[in-house]
Amino acid sequence: MRILVLNFEYPPLGGGASPIGRELSERFVKSGHTVDVVTMHHPTLAKVEFFGGVNIYRVGSWRQKINISTPLEQLMFLRNAKQVIRDLMAKETYDICHCHFLIPTGLLALWVKRTYEIPYIVTIHGSDVPGYNPDRFQFLHLFTKPFIQQVIANAMAIVSPSVYLMDLLREKVWVEALQTRRLIIEYGITQNLVESKKQNIILSTGRLLERKGFKDLILAVSEKDIGYEVHICGDGPEMSVLQNLAKKSATKIVLHGWLNSDTQVYKDLLSEAKIFVLVSSHENSSVSLMEAMANHCAVITSDGTGCLEMIQDVGLCVPCHDVAAIKNAIDALIRDEGKMWQLGRLAFNKSREKYNWEIITAKYLKLMEESILRFKKTLEE
Repeated sequence: MRILVLNFEYPPLGGGASPIGRELSERFVKSGHTVDVVTMHHPTLAKVEFFGGVNIYRVGSWRQKINISTPLEQLMFLRNAKQVIRDLMAKETYDICHCHFLIPTGLLALWVKRTYEIPYIVTIHGSDVPGYNPDRFQFLHLFTKPFIQQVIANAMAIVSPSVYLMDLLREKVWVEALQTRRLIIEYGITQNLVESKKQNIILSTGRLLERKGFKDLILAVSEKDIGYEVHICGDGPEMSVLQNLAKKSATKIVLHGWLNSDTQVYKDLLSEAKIFVLVSSHENSSVSLMEAMANHCAVITSDGTGCLEMIQDVGLCVPCHDVAAIKNAIDALIRDEGKMWQLGRLAFNKSREKYNWEIITAKYLKLMEESILRFKKTLEE
């Protein structure tokens, strides 16, 4: 197959969903397929490059930041991407389009289908679903529902990495097509088979948004020095709030800012951390949580989100924004290192069994092949 991938965030741009898109694209290539990716440009990047066997075309969009984009920048991407795709269509024939995110790239996939009669599947990731990210897109999603409904109605399949996110989509944007075209395919993760020497480190990563619970984590360890350092990796609007809280904490808090997941600093923190905490109120299938599981970390996370699906009985789950519950969970692990090591090993084993890239890639390729056949049949009818 020749696969056109539309993803406005592709490494090194973007957050947790970005490396998922790259991993899938590169694994499609390893399976014998050809992949062209159309994504956003940034001034530090080449407009056209070949990396990991994938042809990458970066579209001018005025994007200023590596880790996050604005609605205006996304609109510019949509406008300018059409000409890049026209140029590709003039020399290539695509069998299917794999689109990441309902908004904004879903609109581009819809245009591709209507203009060139190419079927598409969509992988949803979180912020493209109304109600998932109240920190950034609550107002914007007041206007997106009819567009999202069109994208869903014309897709061959909608793929979610968690039941939690799919249920939210069904609740917020009901479309009849979801009855038969929804599918759960988890994210994958590369396991860290070499277990590093663990340090007294508690790690938490992600965009610094209120819903992520970083404030609650700091408050949970602030009263006394617990003998561990808390390291937080990420950037966002909560940075100044967290910096002020960190200054008052008896436990040492280290705010690293945004770190690319490929950097050695980030990899070292993951491999050395004994405990990983993600206590978000809204969370899909978290890439950072999978990375922690693959690095033998004992996990504390929030219930009522996609994280609960991931952890279940191989970690500790607490109510979001419950500082006392977070504190008690951390204290319980510190007091019982045997339990901590056991949970780290269980989390690793689960990541190896459930988040296996070979199995996940095969599921996607099977879905694409079936979608192409179904689409051809509808054209013949």
